[in-house]
Amino acid sequence: MKREPMVFAVAGMVFGFVLGYMAANFDASAPEVRSVAAAPVEPGGSLGPSAASAGAARRGPGPSAAPAIDPNEVKALESLAARDKGNAQVRIELGNLYMDHQSYDEATRWYREALVVNPSQPDVIVDLGACLVNGGKAKEGLAEFEKALAQAPNHKKALFNKGIALMESGRPKDAVAVWEDLLKRFPDDPQLQGLRAQIARVRSGAGGAS
Repeated sequence: MKREPMVFAVAGMVFGFVLGYMAANFDASAPEVRSVAAAPVEPGGSLGPSAASAGAARRGPGPSAAPAIDPNEVKALESLAARDKGNAQVRIELGNLYMDHQSYDEATRWYREALVVNPSQPDVIVDLGACLVNGGKAKEGLAEFEKALAQAPNHKKALFNKGIALMESGRPKDAVAVWEDLLKRFPDDPQLQGLRAQIARVRSGAGGAS
């Protein structure tokens, strides 16, 4: 099941705001994988303060909850996974499907299985970490982002999500340091528009995090 390159968004509620980050076409040659629950983004895909209501997707069912998952699609994919124990891609697809529907525990299960088959998949590791963060396991998610960065030190999604995990772990100064490093590595990246403003918001909320 080939998916078009898509957005990912991550949520951090430490100081009562949410960061949404849209990333497209990071690596067109890699298996299509996903990251955390979708949050609103400013026009053009930049980070913006209007994302402040996106935490509902992370906190549970509500007006922004995903539609019900298609049991036939799940059955077909799980049947294929059962027949082909060495098929990492079908396990990624199951992880994507469950993540799309905010079923983070199930998504975590399938991403882990995909990584047992092939552990050298930093995109999948990032999505596993994102599921853990969205499931309230920020420290476990942080560990996964570190694993992804060990494999791909310049992985934008891993760096950004690492900052979110640090925020969720009550470490805003460390989050700011990670995001500032991300901006230094990719100073002209249009996908990172608005990140400096969000860093300033963190500094203000954290009493001058530096």
